[in-house]
Amino acid sequence: MSNNDKIHNPEEDEVKDTAPENEQEETQNAEEQPAEKTDAEKLAEAEEQIAALKDKYLRQVAEFDNYRKRTMKEKTELILNGGEKVMQALLPILDDLERAQTNMAKSDNVETLREGVDLIISKLVKTLSTQGLKKMETDGQDFNTDFHEAIALVPVEDDSQKGKIIDCVQAGYLLNEKVIRHAKVAVGQ
Repeated sequence: MSNNDKIHNPEEDEVKDTAPENEQEETQNAEEQPAEKTDAEKLAEAEEQIAALKDKYLRQVAEFDNYRKRTMKEKTELILNGGEKVMQALLPILDDLERAQTNMAKSDNVETLREGVDLIISKLVKTLSTQGLKKMETDGQDFNTDFHEAIALVPVEDDSQKGKIIDCVQAGYLLNEKVIRHAKVAVGQ
């Protein structure tokens, strides 16, 4: 039987051959596990980055929302209180008008009252001009629909007067170079 023991069995060879392969696979698996950890680490890093970006995005959205609310509030305040500066500038003129009204009841001198009213009007014009108000010049100007509103056409004998402003019925005004009231004029035809 010792001879039989020495007989070559091919199945045993397969077992012997597979054993080293299994060792190789285990070695490869051992090498792949750190690779999987690297993938897991990469995934964890990516998730952290996503969380950080999401947080940053939410903060930006909140910051923009706060900015929008703040600017809306500021606009509302400007609309409600925008004329405050002008009103404060007009208060001394109102005081002057009230004093003139009181003096009209006491005085019979019309010339003095006229001078007082003229002073108040010049003070009002000066105050309004400091606020950016400017009266349009219309005498002898060419008619321009951007600045003037024609309310009448007046026949003229001189051809040079055609298309020109003959008379201003109501003055027009500019506020910081923007038309706030068109001048109502009679135009030569």
